[in-house]
Amino acid sequence: MTETIALLGCGFVADLYLRSLQAMPGISVHSVHDRDMDRLSRFCAHWQLRAEPELGAFLGGLPKGCVVLNLTNPAAHYTLNKALLEAGHHVYCEKPLALDLGQAKELCALAAARGLLLASAPCSVLGEAAQTLGHALRSGTAGPPRAIYAELDDGFIPQAPYAKWHSESGAPWPHEDEFRTGCTLEHAGYYLTWLISWFGTVRKVVAASAEVLPDKAGLGGVAPDLSVATLFFENGPVTRLTCSIVASHGHGIRIFGDRGVLSCDASWDNAAKVRFAQRRALRRRLVENPFPRRIRLPQPTHPKVKRWGAAAMNFMLGPAEMLDALRENRPCRLSAEFALHLTEVTLAIQNAGEDAGAQVMTTRCAPMEPMPWAK
Repeated sequence: MTETIALLGCGFVADLYLRSLQAMPGISVHSVHDRDMDRLSRFCAHWQLRAEPELGAFLGGLPKGCVVLNLTNPAAHYTLNKALLEAGHHVYCEKPLALDLGQAKELCALAAARGLLLASAPCSVLGEAAQTLGHALRSGTAGPPRAIYAELDDGFIPQAPYAKWHSESGAPWPHEDEFRTGCTLEHAGYYLTWLISWFGTVRKVVAASAEVLPDKAGLGGVAPDLSVATLFFENGPVTRLTCSIVASHGHGIRIFGDRGVLSCDASWDNAAKVRFAQRRALRRRLVENPFPRRIRLPQPTHPKVKRWGAAAMNFMLGPAEMLDALRENRPCRLSAEFALHLTEVTLAIQNAGEDAGAQVMTTRCAPMEPMPWAK
């Protein structure tokens, strides 16, 4: 049985979804819309898809209850998510769900009222690395977790040759949107989704954010390019999360438990190695095993994709989970509540500035059901 999705927006990230789709049999694309006709034509010609130049015709021509991937610029997410829901379609939105918490809450209420699914990227939380770490936590491999350090630092991006970065179909890396939106809204979710899936609700955020590299690409003051957050969970360890496009590249996470340290070095690689270094006393010193043991889940897990650029992620794991949930008539792991809580925590970090202090979260989210192959 072939299931159908549609794409709204075909910029840089859309090619990553289509490359991932090649690894996901049984899912087809009904149609694609983008406001840029040249980009739409180029993308659809490259992937041999049907273009729909008019938004109204796109919305009205989709099958009832279609899962639509909103891959547009972040500033358009709220407006287009609302239009999709009002048209009766399930929505999978690239991050962030909205740029304002009130708007995100409105979208979730609308989805609930219409009986529609609303989910937000990133979906790497459904990938093998995140699920392996989750399994190790549930199994007590490292003992009770006491603290977590996570980094999403991308290097000194304003000096990178980003003008040369183009997607498979030729779309340029959208540096203006990236800088205006900010690295926290763009990237914090890659570890926040993992953390929330394991521990559930973040009850309080203590964060600071700043723009330490002004005038990026001649844009003047834009979004913070550095943030540091301490997260306090209702039922989880205190966590420190950093996001920047300043500090040297590092996408690692370390979970410090009573028995040792669980770690993963590459959040953007679904097949990244998960390791456990046991802690022990050696003579008069306390040491961690310099040759950590790799932790693996039984195979197979999910379809993998080859590395393209900075990532080796299957971007279609999220839409596939939505389709599976609809077909099986069960709750979707990427629920609207999950997306809303992710949005609130991310916005709290992004907008913290120097003086926000402790911010109490107003939304809640239960831990995520593990994937069947990770239980």
